[in-house]
Amino acid sequence: MIHSLDSYRRQWFTDAGSARRELMAGIVVALALIPEAIGFSIIAGVDPRVGLYASVAIAMVIAFTGGRSGMISAATAAVAVLVIPLVRDHGVEYLFAATILMGLIQIAAGLLRLDLLMQFVSRSVITGFVNALAILIFLAQLPQLTGVGWQTYAMVAAGLAIIYLLPRLTKAVPSPLVAILVLSAVSIGLGLPVHTVGDMGKLPEGLPSLALPNVPLTLDTLRIILPYSLTMAAVGLLESLLTAQIVDDMTDTDSDKRRECAGQGSANIVAAFFGGMGGCAMIGQSVINVTSGGRGRLSTFVAGAFLLFLLAVLGPFVGRVPMPALVAVMIMVSIGTFSWNSIANLRRHPPTSSVVMLTTVVVVVATHDLSLGVLAGVLLSGIFFAGKVRRMFAVTREVSPDGARTTYAVTGQIFFASVDRFTRAFQPEGLAAVTIDVSAAHFWDISAVGALDKIVARLRRDGAEVEIIGYNRASADIVDRFALHDKTGVELGIVPH
Repeated sequence: MIHSLDSYRRQWFTDAGSARRELMAGIVVALALIPEAIGFSIIAGVDPRVGLYASVAIAMVIAFTGGRSGMISAATAAVAVLVIPLVRDHGVEYLFAATILMGLIQIAAGLLRLDLLMQFVSRSVITGFVNALAILIFLAQLPQLTGVGWQTYAMVAAGLAIIYLLPRLTKAVPSPLVAILVLSAVSIGLGLPVHTVGDMGKLPEGLPSLALPNVPLTLDTLRIILPYSLTMAAVGLLESLLTAQIVDDMTDTDSDKRRECAGQGSANIVAAFFGGMGGCAMIGQSVINVTSGGRGRLSTFVAGAFLLFLLAVLGPFVGRVPMPALVAVMIMVSIGTFSWNSIANLRRHPPTSSVVMLTTVVVVVATHDLSLGVLAGVLLSGIFFAGKVRRMFAVTREVSPDGARTTYAVTGQIFFASVDRFTRAFQPEGLAAVTIDVSAAHFWDISAVGALDKIVARLRRDGAEVEIIGYNRASADIVDRFALHDKTGVELGIVPH
């Protein structure tokens, strides 16, 4: 218990220098959250304050309850697009109710260890997920770069120059924060004709208030919100767990995925009570945080707390922050997020791995739906893996010197994908006695057992005496339970394997 508390404390504070970096990183993230939270609110068809208050609440709560320190969670497009019909047909209060139920489902998922499903997501899928997100982040900046004056392009270029060149001189202050402050000063001082944060939507005034969703507590309400809550919970956890894995790789540290599931749920519940929409982890802001020096829980908390300070106290000034400054930051994020070595790896990696990665990218970019892309990648990975294991199979035939007995030696994995080859390898041909040696094989499922039944039945119909030897314990168990041709036991030559 003491060790656990010490570990948790170190996730907040390590030394004075790290605390300063955490504060600076949190401030940069807070500024980057504003336009995206407003944009996600517009996507969902709700007031901008719904997305902004959600980002405040989720970031501050997940700092305490999450399982991945340094990761940023807030309102996201992945969740916003799911609730458009709910808000349109039933109103924003039902959105709040659905978000509370979403949080409860995520907490239950943590208790049920559904985070372990991440073990079935291959590295190729994660790489495709990262690359697709990088592309989507860049594409999201294009509306701010079309139909604008040269001043916008000049400011974006200047912002990128500051972001990439300043670290060569000093790393005392995160370069994205310097870029935002310098470009804001130039834009406001010269009155440049560029888009500002205020143009994205009206910023809320004051603090959010605690309130229960104004919906009837009936089964009809549950029937309305449950499908949305399940989808929101699934997509939110998928994106959060994948982002946690990416931050793990970036920081070379581990995270508690089970705790992250429950932490996301608690954060979404609190957000709904304060008039916010559902959210999840954000890879773009998480990359900003990590590259700005944020590694602990403090940076995540500061991001939410400073965002609240900006909205409540400095709203008019925040509204004047030029969008080109934030566009420059997000372009930096897209460049830093993309796995550039994956392009060279297309030639070095197995073709199937490259196809999985590219499929994930294409589906995500085409549909703007992260869950569909990951699902396509996982399914394709499973198909390719089954095909690979299917080929790890062979049957050799040997006839005794006197021709009285034929022995078939089976090697490899027998399951639904290999049963056709397994069955076709046995030809009756008027054999008198047949021995099937499966000591180097493994029977995985009832398809394999059914194929064995079919082979034995066909050989016996042709008049052959059939003996099966060499089952390992697991194969013997499944054959004993489901086979029709015989029962396994010592007489079948079961050997430990």
